[in-house]
Amino acid sequence: MLNALRLTMALAVLLALSAPFPARAASQGGGIPAWLQTHVGLGEGQIAPVVLQRARELYLKNRASGEVRNPCYLAMDATRPSTAPNGDPGRRFYVICEPSQSFRAVSSGYGNGRKLQRADFSNGRQCARNFSNAEGSKLTMGGPYLTAETRTSFKGYYSQSGKRTPLYRTFLLFDGEGDTANARERAIGGHPAVFVKWQCRFKDPRNPHADEEGYVPYGSLVNYTGGRSNGCTTWSPAVSRDILAQVEGNPTTLYIYPEGRDVDAVANAVKAGTAPSRAGLYWNAACLQAIGAPKFWSKRTLQPVIDSWRDSLPEQPQRALPICK
Repeated sequence: MLNALRLTMALAVLLALSAPFPARAASQGGGIPAWLQTHVGLGEGQIAPVVLQRARELYLKNRASGEVRNPCYLAMDATRPSTAPNGDPGRRFYVICEPSQSFRAVSSGYGNGRKLQRADFSNGRQCARNFSNAEGSKLTMGGPYLTAETRTSFKGYYSQSGKRTPLYRTFLLFDGEGDTANARERAIGGHPAVFVKWQCRFKDPRNPHADEEGYVPYGSLVNYTGGRSNGCTTWSPAVSRDILAQVEGNPTTLYIYPEGRDVDAVANAVKAGTAPSRAGLYWNAACLQAIGAPKFWSKRTLQPVIDSWRDSLPEQPQRALPICK
């Protein structure tokens, strides 16, 4: 009788786990609403169940405590590829507004890392393999964040419609907790995936951005939407405007997957010859095949390597930009 009861319970659990995600969520009181369940999955433009679950839990916790009042929350899945099957930028960043039943999946950049003599923790253009919270690592760190204030800075002039145009880029600061608590120290936040690659300088003494000699930097505008960043979360200029408008003066939560524990768990599963999905773990299948296995570089391990590399760099004299012709 006891063995039969155990077998019956085991079969019930197995059937529950094998049911489609929306059916399981719908059966739970106060669970994921039906309209949002249609966006849950592993396909392009969908959000993986574990990413949504953690992002939603983080938001609801901070909403209940009064930390945030924003009707929307943010999430990112850094295990997804940079390019979609149709060649467009891969969508791995999510803006979810449950009161208005709005779900938006957009492209976003991840940290490019560094390739040093003592350690190679660089990432390719398509899939991220390395993750860290070490300052100076230029890597993405998964975990919980809160959006904070914004800062807008001048990045230089570039040509647009035959005219010199200034680029002002707004940076959205993040505050983290736990492994992401040093977000400010690392200058981690979100911003448009554009910058001006300086080429020369032109004379304009009355320009508020002119240096002591009256020169202003000029160059070409570079758009790296969907590519790699220096560790920050980056979006296209159009998406950036929407997100910044949503959170300006009205903070919300951001959850970035994977955390260090997820990276280690998937790496251990791969090492043991077990598919992560069989071990109850998640990683984008295409990127896992491309990278072999992910790696998490803890701050304790990687920070001394980065600091030693910085100390070894020779002092470089400042070079002035050439005068624009």
